[in-house]
Amino acid sequence: MCPNCRAFINSDDRVCQYCDFSLAPRRAAIGMTGGLIGVMIPEGKFLTFTILAVNSGLFVATIIASSKAGNPNAIMDIDGRTLVTFGAKWTGLVFTGDWWRLVTAGFLHGGLFHFLMNSWAMFDLSATVEDFFGTSRMLVIYFVATVLGFLASCFWSPAISVGASAGLFGLIGAMIAFGSMNRTAMGGMIKSHYSRWAVYGLILGLLGRIDNAAHLGGLAGGFLVARLAGSPPQTPWREAVWTWAGYASLAVTGYSFIRMFANLLRHSQ
Repeated sequence: MCPNCRAFINSDDRVCQYCDFSLAPRRAAIGMTGGLIGVMIPEGKFLTFTILAVNSGLFVATIIASSKAGNPNAIMDIDGRTLVTFGAKWTGLVFTGDWWRLVTAGFLHGGLFHFLMNSWAMFDLSATVEDFFGTSRMLVIYFVATVLGFLASCFWSPAISVGASAGLFGLIGAMIAFGSMNRTAMGGMIKSHYSRWAVYGLILGLLGRIDNAAHLGGLAGGFLVARLAGSPPQTPWREAVWTWAGYASLAVTGYSFIRMFANLLRHSQ
């Protein structure tokens, strides 16, 4: 898609035939070009697959830990103690200093079905958002949606909660915001399509042990960040702001994982 008018174009076009916008040779990692992450991300899907890889690695690790703890059905239903040890959201711990759980909970899953459903949605949705908003904005949207989602969950219920769906609802919120900012027929279709995603997801959340508070918090967070950020390209200083916001999101996420591993080490001893 043309980054300016969002018309479908050929991948080797240098000028959009619809709006005459000049196109870079490869629109790779919009919003972080020229920086370290821009070098590390040659294609726009890198972040999507990185999140999926981290989720997969932690899912395998929690299965192993739950099995060693005596859970014979760990692959389908990981026990709560294991999830809390790995960094699940648990309101009592979050409000007594373990704020980092608002981040790490978004990379954990409670069982195989939970993991597969979120991975499928991530693969389909995250790459689209990354293409529309660029890598740096996608990072901030996903990070803020995850944190606000589990923070909303803390105020709603003291129960244990995990899953990528808070961040995923943030991505849905971002696409709804994109549609609302683009007052065209295509923008209207995008807004309608992802609004249905949000409604279906929230209805599904009423049918089982699903944390709709996290979903609503993530949806609101993603929508607000996307409205604030807009889609690239914009003025150099705005692009720089979102580049550094992306770095900040990575830094806080990295620190949260350090706290997670320290917690795991403490419990193992």
